Amino acid sequence: MSYATLDDLIARAGLVEIRQIADRDRDGEIDPEVISEALAHADNLVNGYVAAKYKLPFTSVPDLVRTWAIAIARHKLHFQGPPDYVVDDYKDALAALKDVAAGKIELPIASGEIPQASSGSVIACIPDQVFSKHGLRGW
Repeated sequence: MSYATLDDLIARAGLVEIRQIADRDRDGEIDPEVISEALAHADNLVNGYVAAKYKLPFTSVPDLVRTWAIAIARHKLHFQGPPDYVVDDYKDALAALKDVAAGKIELPIASGEIPQASSGSVIACIPDQVFSKHGLRGW
């Protein structure tokens, strides 16, 4: 499940802009593979940050996550140099995702999607001792 859709991109940027930046073969139509690639890029980037704190995939996409995915995908679609307002949205999305990973922003999701904290105990596996004062006698 993708965090954002073509309809989300159109709702945010408008059909004219999306057609301009996603029509790579210049036939006047939005290229679905270009949109898919941008949305997959956004999903991967979002997952990289939120997986530190949340169990993925989400059962339902939080609105914040959708907003960030739209900003990231839109930035990706502007491959020839995004306008400043698109760059600003992208930077804001990355900053917010970093805050999620650091625990400064909590996403409004079901409690079952937050991994349980461990008990804090440490488990170590130590190999048998190879060198001892008896094993090195004569060296």
